Order: sequence, then structure tokens, then C-alpha cells
Amino acid sequence: MKKNKFSKNWIIKQKRDIYVKKSKLEGYRSRAVYKLQEINDKFKVIKNNILVIDLGAAPGSWSQYISRNFSKSKIISIDLKDIEPITNLVHIKGDFTEEHQKMNIKNYFGKKVDLIVSDMAVNTTGNKSVDSLVTGELCLEAMNFAIEFLNKKGNFISKLFMGSSFNEIVALGKKSFKDVDIFKPPSSRKDSKENFIICRNLR
Repeated sequence: MKKNKFSKNWIIKQKRDIYVKKSKLEGYRSRAVYKLQEINDKFKVIKNNILVIDLGAAPGSWSQYISRNFSKSKIISIDLKDIEPITNLVHIKGDFTEEHQKMNIKNYFGKKVDLIVSDMAVNTTGNKSVDSLVTGELCLEAMNFAIEFLNKKGNFISKLFMGSSFNEIVALGKKSFKDVDIFKPPSSRKDSKENFIICRNLR
């Protein structure tokens, strides 16, 4: 019963959500695109002609936004799921932590990249402490990946939740990047615990 009630509430929220409507009108695959847009409006981390890796990319709205708005950018997305084709994008179906996938990415670009983005989160269990912990672990994995793949002055954006791993994530960010900010975009739902960490200029 609880699951059905949760699903009905989610459907009602989706129908009322202005960002869901806007994303459909503008041809984006999810409302999450506006979070990245608002992050970039504030922090100016995405530019033309850059090399980008999108971790946990499905359904692909973040890659869509970069491809549409920043010319000559070259993007690799990686996710356990398939995604529909996007201009200037190569998609890998797989796990970004696996060594052979890392090698595929390195071989494709041939050098370090400018930007790594991640909007990954676990499928929610209903237990916010568990959800924030597991999503925090994903964020740490993504940050360690970014430290390995970014060039000097490279930038990293990732979703994270307020929770037990929050301080550990921020500490690693400050150790590894010159500039670190925590930001909740206006389009993020008010009842959500999600924030985003924006790390600029890899040390």
C-alpha cells in the first residue's frame, strides 16, 4: 500500500511540476537539466570546445544540455542503462569504476578532460539515512574518478545529500580542488535533501 501511495503522490507532483512541463516543451529528457543550467549560470564551469564525461548519465538530459548549448564539445556518457543518441556524444553502457571501462574512456579522449559531471543517485528505499549514505558513496567514487581523469584546472559537479558522508566528501573536495562550493539549485524540489558540490580547478 505504501509503495502505491508513494507512486500516486509522485505522479501528482510530476503533473504539477513546472520544470517537468518545461522540459517536455523544450525537448529535454528530464527536469534535471535545469539544475545543471542553474549551476552553470552561477559558477560558469561549462564552456565551448571542452571534453566532458557524464557519469550515470541516463536518461541523458545533462549531456543534452551540454551538447545543445556548448559548441564543439566532445562528450562521453556512461551508465548501466542505454540512452537514446545525442549529438557529439559517445555512450558506454557499463560501470565507470571498472578498469576496462576507464581504459575505454582514456583511449577515446587520448588526454585528460575538462569537466566531469554526475547526477547519480540510488533508487530510493524510503529510508533517507540509507539513501544519503549510498548516494554519498557514489559521489566519493565519482570524485575519485574525477581526480584521476581531469586535467589541471579541471572541474567536477556532483549530486550529494546531507548525511553521514557529507563532511568526508567536502574534505576530499577541498584537498583536491582549489575552489569548492555547495549549492542547491532553485529547480531542486524543496522537500529534497539533495545538494550539488561544485569543485573547480583541480590541484
